[in-house]
Amino acid sequence: MANFRLQGTRVLAVDLAGDAVKAKNGAMVAYDGEMTFKKMTGGGEGLRGLMTRRITGESMAVMEVKGHGTCYFADRATEINLVRLSGEKLYVEASNLLVTEPSLRTGTTFTGLRGASQGNGLFTTTVEGSGQAAIMSDGPAIVLRVSAKTPLVVDPGAYIAHTGGLRQQLQAAVGWRTLIGEGSGESFQLRFEGEGLVYVQPSERVTVGGQL
Repeated sequence: MANFRLQGTRVLAVDLAGDAVKAKNGAMVAYDGEMTFKKMTGGGEGLRGLMTRRITGESMAVMEVKGHGTCYFADRATEINLVRLSGEKLYVEASNLLVTEPSLRTGTTFTGLRGASQGNGLFTTTVEGSGQAAIMSDGPAIVLRVSAKTPLVVDPGAYIAHTGGLRQQLQAAVGWRTLIGEGSGESFQLRFEGEGLVYVQPSERVTVGGQL
């Protein structure tokens, strides 16, 4: 079974004993022992995944890393966060997904206006099952809990992932000041309700909403 451990906050070390993980293509920065690297079709989901991802535009280049030893992964010195899933589903942009255990299934799902407001398209990547995944953020991410009594509002440009049974809604606060170019820059927000966790980075991507 693959063992995930962080080396600092920007490098992920994965100990392998003959098993394999799925990783972002080209994310290996070093390894010891014996490793093999094989590009996987359709984000590791085979031909069906290839077709789905081409249709949805949610591209994800993935490789299988297999061997004995320790493999180190990183991507542009971004921060890495470990997420342990126990039969749950993780929603994350493909560009923020670094490594997953092979027991986890990846797929795509429709996000609607939330994805459009982030400039990421109408679909996002899902990771489902039991095991560990490593996701990336621009700066150390915070994990915020949402409950029935405490809904959460997040800037679309700072959102990176969520788990649990959450309903999300894009809310707009576009007024006459926005129309005359005096908007606050917070015209669009994501509201989460239900039970779950939301991962937020301390940096805002350039989004459609952030320009208003």
